[in-house]
Amino acid sequence: MESLKNLEEVQKVLLLMQSRGIIPSDSNHDSDRFIANLILLLLQPCGELGMDKKRHLVFEYLPRISSVFLEEASVWLSQEGCQQDYDKNISPLHCDEKIDFSSLQTDFGDMAVVGLDAMQRANSTLEDFCRSYYMFHELDVNRPQSIFRYLPVLSFTESFIYQLDSLNEKILNMPDSVLTVQEKGSLAEANWSYVFKSMQALKTDPFRPLVLLLERYGLLTERIREEFSCGEEYWALERNLCCALMSKKEISIEDVMRAIQLKSFDYRVLNLLLYQLRGEKVDNMHMEFLSASEFLVEVADDLFDYEDDVLENNFNILRMFVRIYGPSTAPTMLAKCISEAEVKYEDLLKTLDPQLSLNYQKRCEEATKEGGKMSEHALGTWNLPAVIADEELYRSNLLNSKLSQSSNPNILQSSGSAPLV
Repeated sequence: MESLKNLEEVQKVLLLMQSRGIIPSDSNHDSDRFIANLILLLLQPCGELGMDKKRHLVFEYLPRISSVFLEEASVWLSQEGCQQDYDKNISPLHCDEKIDFSSLQTDFGDMAVVGLDAMQRANSTLEDFCRSYYMFHELDVNRPQSIFRYLPVLSFTESFIYQLDSLNEKILNMPDSVLTVQEKGSLAEANWSYVFKSMQALKTDPFRPLVLLLERYGLLTERIREEFSCGEEYWALERNLCCALMSKKEISIEDVMRAIQLKSFDYRVLNLLLYQLRGEKVDNMHMEFLSASEFLVEVADDLFDYEDDVLENNFNILRMFVRIYGPSTAPTMLAKCISEAEVKYEDLLKTLDPQLSLNYQKRCEEATKEGGKMSEHALGTWNLPAVIADEELYRSNLLNSKLSQSSNPNILQSSGSAPLV
């Protein structure tokens, strides 16, 4: 009865608005009904508020209510409803009851969550960020207060990004046959449903939960949004380029260079967040310098990870250059690319404050001594790993080699490298 009464009231308001020329007779029905419900809300008594006061409140507060806020409110209320239903219906679980694990698949929707594995993987990036970027904010990385004050937001954000990156890698290495699976049984069906939903989210709006969270805490800026878009673009390029390599299709140098420039988007997100957390204005000169440095670091990391990236079918600039220019010309073209990037880096380094420039070069020196992936470009010698002309054959040979080693542990494998000049 109450629903019928509400419909009658809405219809009366619609007829009234049409008779007063507020809405045309051929306007959108859903829009008209929304306006009618809004008018009914304004007519509801609310303390001592009069009609004029209610109108003023609507005009005052409506511009502050963004669509993102409304979406967050919807999620928040739905979570409250779920919790109430849970509290109402919860009952003790007896030991002899069987648990259907397919029902335990958690779907957090728009809630931003991170797993322990992602947090552990993000640690090395966070350490490098603090040691390399804090100096640009005049923060002492040796003071625990400087680290822990901003660590929760930075750690959560980087872990969230790592989580998405892991999902992108899983999608990238998922066989085509798996992507077309429809029926897998009750338990598997629930898991595949989650996988497909995650895949769809990654390809549409993967940062949405994190965006909602950062906006809620007043940390979201337009530049951070742009970097999130860069992350989405990078993952899409990585999938397209790596799939093209596996299917022996052509790739463009423009896509490759765009991808390597986008790859460090997470560092830029962290840096922009640190500006926001400290209430500082973004220093564009520092951002430009760090972008030039990030490019060279990504190239250095790709050279270090080259063999692993071939095995795992990950984006790697040397892999891409070999496909575009061929195994004999690729090293020369990559050397030219690095030389041009180093010139830009050196020019921008001169624009920094002298003490900051010295501190950053000292950090590069420390990273070079530490070796491995942390090896920076500024002081280390560029080394190009032996180019893999036939990736499929390389993967096959390595697999056979591992099988041989498992039966004969005395067999050792060595790989060579050539200097990049």
